Amino acid sequence: MKLLLLLAMVALAQCFVSRIPLKKGKSLRQALREHGLLDHYLKQHPYNPAAKYFPTLDATEPLQNYLDTEYYGTISIGTPPQDFTVVFDTGSSNLWVPSVYCSSPACSNHKRFNPAASSTYVGTNDSLSIAYGTGSMTGILGYDTVTVSSIEVVNQIFGLAETEPGDFFYYTPFDGILGLAFPSIASSGATPVFDNMMMEGLVSKDLFSVYLSKNGQSGSFVLFGAIDPYYSINGISWIPLSAETYWQITMDSMSIGGEAVACSFGCQAIVDTGTSLLAVPNNALSSILNVLGASSSGEINCNAVSSLPDVVFTINGIAFPVPPSAYVMESNGYCTLGFEGMDVPTESGELWILGDVFIREYYVIFDRANNKVGLSPLS
Repeated sequence: MKLLLLLAMVALAQCFVSRIPLKKGKSLRQALREHGLLDHYLKQHPYNPAAKYFPTLDATEPLQNYLDTEYYGTISIGTPPQDFTVVFDTGSSNLWVPSVYCSSPACSNHKRFNPAASSTYVGTNDSLSIAYGTGSMTGILGYDTVTVSSIEVVNQIFGLAETEPGDFFYYTPFDGILGLAFPSIASSGATPVFDNMMMEGLVSKDLFSVYLSKNGQSGSFVLFGAIDPYYSINGISWIPLSAETYWQITMDSMSIGGEAVACSFGCQAIVDTGTSLLAVPNNALSSILNVLGASSSGEINCNAVSSLPDVVFTINGIAFPVPPSAYVMESNGYCTLGFEGMDVPTESGELWILGDVFIREYYVIFDRANNKVGLSPLS
């Protein structure tokens, strides 16, 4: 088995693949708390996680819970390359970074793209406007070479931000966002980066995979064009997509202690690397908090964590457990559950968002060739 695994890894290294190391750094929530601004910020910027998936206006893409987003990596744009730190977000489809045209406070402490410094930049007169739950970014669209690890995507369309939400992005540890969802939800019809990788034959397989490390450990990555056999040794369960917009699948139920607690008659779920927590409908949240013995705000006695049961998501007839060590977060002696509620339009049915709390338990493969999501247990 070890020899086969070694041979597979050697073959992996010889293919058109690109591994992007992800850094798990300080979250926006932590930064705001350290500056004594968290309570004020949350009051001034209430948000509904579901808004990201049910836009009410064209070119609207409400920002998912980036307060807790901690995983980000580095790409470069232009010739010579200008480096930017971005969130690799499977819940959106656009690439954008701050530009030298931006005078918003949020741009002042982040890297800004300078078109004049790139010999391969091609400008346009097209604008980009993305509305978030906490404000909006506006800018222009341009084309340039985008380098993701060893992959160079020539003439990639991207957004150059000219305005950004005043205080939100100011405290984020990343510069911009690289969306990895489907082109059908891209603002201004911009072709996503991974779509160009596929069309230009820059990846061996039309898929990418994600590993998120636990407990502050290093090693997180996004791997374009391949499945790492080391992380899929426990087998892969393949789940067909129910929509080719976000990475959306059908979930059978969610149970605790063998009893169905929510999504009892099935619901939709989105696998989203741009969301830190498990976002669930408000009525489901109440049931979950009650069964797990948490307060209405999600707080729980840290001494009780060791006796909590797994939360089990049944998807495509297969059980995917998430243990309390994954869904309980401890900070400064306080423990809270990694769930948050959201309002979902009634006509849209029940929607769940499986964010990093879920993803950390599984090596996730996002397969565009077959429109499936693959999950491989990490323990």
